[in-house]
Amino acid sequence: MPIVYIGLGSNLDEPLARVRRAIASIRQLPHTVLLASSSCYRSNPVGPPGQPDYINAVVKVESGLDPLQLLAGLKEIENGQGRVRAERWGPRTLDLDLLLYNDLAMVTTVLTLPHAEMHKRGFVLYPLHELEPDLVIPGRGAVRDLIRDLDPAQCRKLDHP
Repeated sequence: MPIVYIGLGSNLDEPLARVRRAIASIRQLPHTVLLASSSCYRSNPVGPPGQPDYINAVVKVESGLDPLQLLAGLKEIENGQGRVRAERWGPRTLDLDLLLYNDLAMVTTVLTLPHAEMHKRGFVLYPLHELEPDLVIPGRGAVRDLIRDLDPAQCRKLDHP
């Protein structure tokens, strides 16, 4: 079955608890096995000013769902936690992003794989590095190399979920 990495983030209404609940919900997705989860990280928001910090993590799963089926399952989890898409990069109760699905490259109106911005985001790269430092993001390079240019002060490790 394909190996998939999913990014999790929240900055509203008890974000640490929301990320933990999302990990538990991902475990319940059909034909999907949670293989590993990173620690949680506190990160500065990307987007409109005045937002609270985010809590982020990454999970590694094995899934028999195709990418669009898996994305639909993740959107259901977001909606179940009250996700409202009011403002691009605005505050949110929960954000779940498909980052990598094996080495699949695809672009649709609803999904881009690998995730288009992941190679620039500390809140994705630090948790990924914790799970798989030698992981290669197609077209971008190894995670261990990509984190070298990041400011570690913008993403701080918390306790494991």
